[in-house]
Amino acid sequence: MAVEQGTADILSGLTVGKADGDPEETAEWIESLDQLIRTQGTERAQYIMRSLLQRAGAQSVGVPMVTTTDYVNTIPADQEPEFPGDEEIERKYRAWLRWNAAVMVHRAQRPEIGVGGHISTYAGAATLYEVGFNHFFKGKDHPSGGDQIFFQGHASPGMYARAYLEGRLTEEDLDGFRQEKSKEGHALSSYPHPRLMPEFWEFPTVSMGIGPMNAIYQAQSNRYLHNRGMKDTSEQQVWAFLGDGEMDEPESRGLLQLAANENLDNLNFVINCNLQRLDGPVRGNGKIMQELEAFFRGAGWNVIKVVWGREWDSLLSKDKDGALVDIMNQTPDGDYQTYKAESGGFVRDHFFGKSPETKAMVEDLSDAEIWNLKRGGHDYRKVFAAYKAATEFKGKPTVILAKTVKGYGLGSHFEGRNATHQMKKLTNADLKAFRDHLRIPVTDEQIDDDLYNAPYYHPGADSPEIKYMLERRRDLGGFVPERRTKHADVVLPGDKAYEMAKRGSGKQMAATTMAFVRILKDLMRDKEFGKRIAPIIPDEARTFGMDSFFPTAKIYNPKGQNYLSVDRDLVLAYKESIEGQILHAGINEAGSMAAFTAAGTAYATQGQPLIPIYVFYSMFGFQRTGDSIWAAADQMARGFIIGATAGRTTLTGEGLQHADGHSPILASTNPAVITYDPAFGYEIGHIVRDGLNRMYGDIGDKPESFRNVMYYITVYNEPFVQPAEPEDLDVEGLLKGIYLLKPAKKDGPRTQLLASGVAVPWALEAQKILAKDWGVSADVWSVTSWNELRRDGLDAEEEAFLNPGAEARKPFVTQQLEGATGPIVAVSDFMKAVPDQIRQFLPNEFATLGADGFGFSDTRAAARRFFKIDSHSMVVRALEMLARRGEVDANAPKEAIEKYRLLDVNAGTTGNAGGDA
Repeated sequence: MAVEQGTADILSGLTVGKADGDPEETAEWIESLDQLIRTQGTERAQYIMRSLLQRAGAQSVGVPMVTTTDYVNTIPADQEPEFPGDEEIERKYRAWLRWNAAVMVHRAQRPEIGVGGHISTYAGAATLYEVGFNHFFKGKDHPSGGDQIFFQGHASPGMYARAYLEGRLTEEDLDGFRQEKSKEGHALSSYPHPRLMPEFWEFPTVSMGIGPMNAIYQAQSNRYLHNRGMKDTSEQQVWAFLGDGEMDEPESRGLLQLAANENLDNLNFVINCNLQRLDGPVRGNGKIMQELEAFFRGAGWNVIKVVWGREWDSLLSKDKDGALVDIMNQTPDGDYQTYKAESGGFVRDHFFGKSPETKAMVEDLSDAEIWNLKRGGHDYRKVFAAYKAATEFKGKPTVILAKTVKGYGLGSHFEGRNATHQMKKLTNADLKAFRDHLRIPVTDEQIDDDLYNAPYYHPGADSPEIKYMLERRRDLGGFVPERRTKHADVVLPGDKAYEMAKRGSGKQMAATTMAFVRILKDLMRDKEFGKRIAPIIPDEARTFGMDSFFPTAKIYNPKGQNYLSVDRDLVLAYKESIEGQILHAGINEAGSMAAFTAAGTAYATQGQPLIPIYVFYSMFGFQRTGDSIWAAADQMARGFIIGATAGRTTLTGEGLQHADGHSPILASTNPAVITYDPAFGYEIGHIVRDGLNRMYGDIGDKPESFRNVMYYITVYNEPFVQPAEPEDLDVEGLLKGIYLLKPAKKDGPRTQLLASGVAVPWALEAQKILAKDWGVSADVWSVTSWNELRRDGLDAEEEAFLNPGAEARKPFVTQQLEGATGPIVAVSDFMKAVPDQIRQFLPNEFATLGADGFGFSDTRAAARRFFKIDSHSMVVRALEMLARRGEVDANAPKEAIEKYRLLDVNAGTTGNAGGDA
């Protein structure tokens, strides 16, 4: 059959453009293959074909790689295993699940509530889930330790419906869908949100693309734990349920190579190919299943297509000349969608009627029988065969492409309609038709009585169907989904690990990045604790001074190092190992963040805590992968995110796209992120120790949820002498966000200099200039966290708001600066909005200096002078405020501007050229 224009790109294309020099001989070869299949079956035919292809390659025949196969099931009917369950019982309670899921969403859409929900996704995917629940998904009590399941976000009503039949949820709980505060105690989150339902959901998935990415790295994390000898995860499987529309997200496909490169055969993607995204067809003119098949096969995955249900088997067996398969290959998805919105007669005329041969195939079938020709994703046997093949396949990850109908069984208003994703309620007629289709024992009167109070259905705990359902879950190790947080004990390191940080760097200059790396090295050396650290680095370890870890901790690679390293004779040689500790993702911040999430939640998913420490260019964290950090927060990840080479003027050689002036502001939007901008190594030591204790130490009477945080610490690449820890250090102030670093030693007009990170040395320099040149007394404060000071201030305001008449608590920053007189000049190497976060909590006149605008390439001194954040700018700003108060000469600010040539970027002197800029 000729290839029609517009469909050539959706076929395998093996013979397109090739002339047949001897059609008679070609027919004989094809007849021989058909005879082989008839007499010895498809398995033998597969071996012969593979042998021929292998021989052809050896003879340089040049047979192209087959990236797509015909639009039929990958597993032939004669190779399907026996279905081990009671299909009739499973079909029966699957109908109840679909009813309860739809009714739950429908009831949540009653006029006085109107919170919405999605009906159609689960209606179409119920079989895909139920085959897994009944036969594959292992629970936490299974000897393997259980599987990890990433449920498709929009299908959450189906998981709640199952939990209801299992006795885990009540009717009152179902009626609390999407009403998390108004129905507190009986509320269900809209989508899989572990933070909102911490004993139920394990993985957040509705931020499209992040689920696939995180599933890949979850599978890697399982192998990482296994290969490092921390837990046997060899029998665990990771399942990710995805939508075909979701696969257009770059994150959904962008990390497939890792799974293939590391042979993650513990990973299974199940893509629900209902051919529709949220507004219309995924590929109206093409074939999304064929596209995905080619993409995944090209990425090195094992591909299994489940296209047609068992009702098609007899038709395909009659298709001797391939006419039916040709039509299947050529029909675009837009037409397949239309067929499911029409009728059996329409399908007879418009699909089978495309050729005389196919029209004759169905002449003995009624329109109803044609309509009952199901898609493969709705057939228990076909899906079971695919899952079994996937879990038994070795050496590659597997993707199952299952063809379904969105809104399946919901009636003509829903099935295959473009608007079906947004449809949240059913009419009286829809409900009755759906009830009849599923054979639910609910009367017309029960529906007519109150449209928005249609009853849920539960046959009772003693019914044979519920007993069967629970027995299957017991055999597989318990309920799914379920999240547990009991984990192995963590022995935290003692004082010795932080000694070097307290000593400072002596006469040697060191950047805070180096100070942090030294702390990390000492933590990793701890015999009890060190093994739990999972350092995560994109392709910049040498920039951060972490190449020193390569020879000892080694880079994790499940295949080891099978090549002769070019730098093998060097002390800091690049060394890969199966037991390696460092997760080196390459130039891949998204993958690194996914690895962070998997490691940071291992305390819950595997009961074996890992402490991920992800070090990256600060510009490429919250700006580039902020959504992934939100997903990590939702999954309640614990760990440290290190924004290295921070600041807008500190990495000035790199220029605009590396100049971070705003990451603390972006970090402030995430409630699970504790942000610090430390200036010195000893500050970092206290912050890291406090973070580890909060995550895994003694937290007193605080709730367990207090532990579920990520510490974001900015560090810089500019070296200066790191001071030793002061004997009278205000540790409480350091950890809460501000402490007095160096009080003024001179009497005179008073001002307060507040600085963070790399700007603290600028403030110390400004303190000297103000005293020497202008007789001004300036106290210098180290602000370790503008963000945490703001949060504390807002909490104090909230307490006062809700307790009128009671004595209001003063914010911590207000308490710290209570006796500090004079105007405040606040500065950082970030935009003004960062220090401005605390302005409202201080009565003093307040001025902010910041690096607003775009970064650029230049010297540090010139950049700081340009943004007016250097030492001399602090001096001038303080003088201006003091002059307005009459405490210094009115001409002092102007004199200072001229004296220090403040408008000349070439006159700047703040900072040094050391470190890699």
